[in-house]
Amino acid sequence: MIRDQLAAVLMNTLSVLEIDPLPESINLERPARREHGDWSSNVALATAKRAGWNPRELAGRIAEILNAQLPPHVLAVEIAGPGFVNFRLADSWLHDVLDDVLAAGVDGYASSSIGVGTKVLVEFVSANPTGPLHAGHGRGAAYGDSLARILARCGYEVSRENYLNDRGTQMQLFVASLAARQRGDDVPEGGYQGQYIVDWAAEVPEGADLMEWGEARAVADHRETLTRMNVEFDSWFSERSMVDSGAIEITLADLRERGVVYDHEGAVWLRSTDHGDDKDRVLIKSDGEFTYLLPDIAYHRNKFTRGFDLLIDVWGADHHGYVPRMKAAMQSLGHDPAELECVIIQLVNLLKGGEPVRFSKRAGDIVELSEVLDEVGADSARLTYLLQSVDSTQTFDYDIVKSRAMDNPVFYVQMAYARLRSIFRVAEERGVIVLDDVDSSLLVHERELEILRALSELPDTVATAATDRAPHRIATWVRELAGAVHGFYHDCYVMGDGISAELTQARLRLAESASIGLAIGLDLLGVSAPDQM
Repeated sequence: MIRDQLAAVLMNTLSVLEIDPLPESINLERPARREHGDWSSNVALATAKRAGWNPRELAGRIAEILNAQLPPHVLAVEIAGPGFVNFRLADSWLHDVLDDVLAAGVDGYASSSIGVGTKVLVEFVSANPTGPLHAGHGRGAAYGDSLARILARCGYEVSRENYLNDRGTQMQLFVASLAARQRGDDVPEGGYQGQYIVDWAAEVPEGADLMEWGEARAVADHRETLTRMNVEFDSWFSERSMVDSGAIEITLADLRERGVVYDHEGAVWLRSTDHGDDKDRVLIKSDGEFTYLLPDIAYHRNKFTRGFDLLIDVWGADHHGYVPRMKAAMQSLGHDPAELECVIIQLVNLLKGGEPVRFSKRAGDIVELSEVLDEVGADSARLTYLLQSVDSTQTFDYDIVKSRAMDNPVFYVQMAYARLRSIFRVAEERGVIVLDDVDSSLLVHERELEILRALSELPDTVATAATDRAPHRIATWVRELAGAVHGFYHDCYVMGDGISAELTQARLRLAESASIGLAIGLDLLGVSAPDQM
């Protein structure tokens, strides 16, 4: 890749200048503004002081040497600011990008090895099995699954897990609500309302254990909805299974042995303040009941015993205060708290006809995720959930998401892919055979170069999305490539009068490379790439 080539050139130039010590690596980035060049390096700023140089003087010498014998694809080397080295490149470097995309294909392009050797567990959704998933769960589901896809493309060994909070007060209220509806009574105070409780109570087989049956019914509902969203899990982990196995007591004994718990006023406490928490936390209340924290600690301890190097938890907005105590708990067990990452998903506000949507037909006080999918479709829901960073509140406007217009981001991106595939259908109808060996130097139109620039950015975008845990970067990139494709489709005829056979072939290969890019991006988002719209 061009960045590797430029980095090698810079390292060689530093050697010629007898810079000592040489840097371990050289950073190259794309300038924020195109007029500043195609690539920029801070190598002079990073190495000058230790080598006894003034940064701008060192940058000037580097530029002088490189301009005397320009490397391949380089038109000019310039210095900027306090010592940045900027490269202006010929379009030929973008033609190499075309070859790279076509050679690697959908399976290989924009993949990397940055995560090789790291076994990661992404835990997401993890809703109480007490009723249907709601619209907010959809954002967490889309995020967690997309992040897992991105990490896998970067070489991580990824597993997806859904944790079932299937014990405690909420499960007891759920069972009591089912039992009440079976009898035809009102649900108890604090119980679960909604038509789904009535419907499920009517399905309970005679003599069934309401706890077992109710959990299974809820989990089946969750599975069905998530499958519609193209979300599958490698494992569903039951909290009750830890109670049955004694894992919670074993975890508590481990904490006692490490001296990080103590007894006070009949309760058992974790010394979480020793590890940065604002106060110590209760693990077992004075009545002998576990708090939520102790089973969660046992669960995360279990994750590490299964050999995972990194745990990524995707939690709802109401869990923000839970992060420091869980990190403190992991540190208490002897783990590096950095091995646990907690992503907080902010709320989703639904709009229809400009008005807030707050209630479900079946669940009463929530909007069911299944109803969102019924309304807009799985592809539209997933991409919409991923359009912005999850650390900000999202407005989900049904009217925009459902529209088949270019101001709908989902339609905009999928239409770009469909347009590319339509080009190949026309080529087949006209008997045009697509060749592998083409002259890509014929691609000089700005619309063509826009596509290639976008494709050149995909490897970095995927790597950044992985390291920053930011699938929305892929969504942004996909929209940018789609914009370039629509511009190309409008301004650059692929076949027809005035278009040479050679240019037709070059543009067909460009269309194929853009198809590969969009297919990769959409797959990382868990969204389909339709051949026709």
